[in-house]
Amino acid sequence: MAVGKSSISLLGNSAWNAAAFLFGAGLNLLILPFVVFRLGIAAFGVAGLVTACVAPALAFSNALALSTTRELAQRLAPEERDDARHFFATALLLAGGIGVVIVMILSLGGPPLARLAFNMGGKASDDLALAFVFGASGWLCQCLSAVFLALFTARQDYRRIASISIVGVIVSTASMVILIPLWPQASTFLGCQALGFATSLLVASVISRQVLGEWLARPALHRVPLGNLTNLGAWQFAAQSGGLIAGQADRYLLGAFLQPQFVGFYTVAQRLEEAMYIGILKVGEILFPFFSVLQKESSDRIADLLFRSSWVLNVLAASALGALIPVAGPLLHLWTGVEVAIEAERVLVVLSIAGMLGCSANVFAFYLLANGRSRSNALISLVTAVFTLATSAVALPYFGWQAAGWSSCIGMIAQIVITMILLRQSFSLAGMWSRVAHFVLLPLGTGIATALALRYLAGEQLFDVAPRWWYVGGSYGLAAGIIFVVVVAVARIGPHGAT
Repeated sequence: MAVGKSSISLLGNSAWNAAAFLFGAGLNLLILPFVVFRLGIAAFGVAGLVTACVAPALAFSNALALSTTRELAQRLAPEERDDARHFFATALLLAGGIGVVIVMILSLGGPPLARLAFNMGGKASDDLALAFVFGASGWLCQCLSAVFLALFTARQDYRRIASISIVGVIVSTASMVILIPLWPQASTFLGCQALGFATSLLVASVISRQVLGEWLARPALHRVPLGNLTNLGAWQFAAQSGGLIAGQADRYLLGAFLQPQFVGFYTVAQRLEEAMYIGILKVGEILFPFFSVLQKESSDRIADLLFRSSWVLNVLAASALGALIPVAGPLLHLWTGVEVAIEAERVLVVLSIAGMLGCSANVFAFYLLANGRSRSNALISLVTAVFTLATSAVALPYFGWQAAGWSSCIGMIAQIVITMILLRQSFSLAGMWSRVAHFVLLPLGTGIATALALRYLAGEQLFDVAPRWWYVGGSYGLAAGIIFVVVVAVARIGPHGAT
């Protein structure tokens, strides 16, 4: 009965997470062509570069949110309320105190550094100061709201988290529709995003006070919670830093070697791939608190859940991301215009493959984090960042725009290798490598091969007719269905096919 309730709870949490993401991603994807048209691809590229410069700050806020969630999830009993309040107060103080310092550094140091690193001048340069202020302020609102959201994440209350997220996205999108036509600048776009994050912070604080008021506390420093948060958060900070650097490497180097419009082309392709990837990540995100409360289960039981969860998410990744590969050109043509489609189609294909490879480690990362093994996550992330940066640094200067995205594939391959090595050290199971091959590598390899086959067999035919939304949407759905069927059919092969 407990297992059944856990399964139902997981499905319900995944549904709320997916619903919030689909709503937010849907609005963001709908508004992006409007933003690109009103701003121009060069100004949109400038906004992408500012976002990439602010992105390293997410290493701190994400690490703090994850470590706070883990500590609060282990202190849900009424008799542990005082300890939980101490952790919340300390996390809120860290978010506010360190967050303000980071905002000042980004606002004052970001514009001159960007002008120097990305060779910016003219009108784009004049808008950098305000763009960095809005970008940094939006991050600060995210950082503070993450501490309040940790209260709900620890209780697996994804319904309220979804509601908060949806309200913020609605405000951000509405403000873009109103303000960007009036002030078509990169700073306006970033300011509208910041307004959405500020709204989410306000709503999160109000709802948490209404629902969990007795678990809240004013910002204060408590020695034991500070030590626990720092111990877990330091390694998680390293993990987050590596991941963020790996994710932004191409943007940094494209900005340094090429004009801002190429960063705009890359950002458009990345937005589409990232929407799918984060959606899959959100579906599996509920496994983090779930694994946190399963630490007393047997190793065999946890390993079985781990591999089966990985297979489900890998099949989802193969279907959702793989289906982008055959329709990449027509989809971009309809979405943002023929110019962007010509430049960004190949990048979208490569990034989709990289996203599929990256999904192989998601479940294992949640497991390691839930068990306090942030050092392992940091190692995975840093190895990925090193390979990604090295590939970008070598390929982009020599091959230019045509090399964009390949560094992500190399980084994800390195991530798979180091994750499998660490996984082998975590479990001493018979047939460990056969499980890895069947539940992890087989669905992704089959999905990539099937998607590429569909692209070369049928992808050209999509250009023979004028693209229409119903035609491209139907082709995407058909491709996803074919990939799903092939992956499931191939999964029946081997020693684990009947399980």
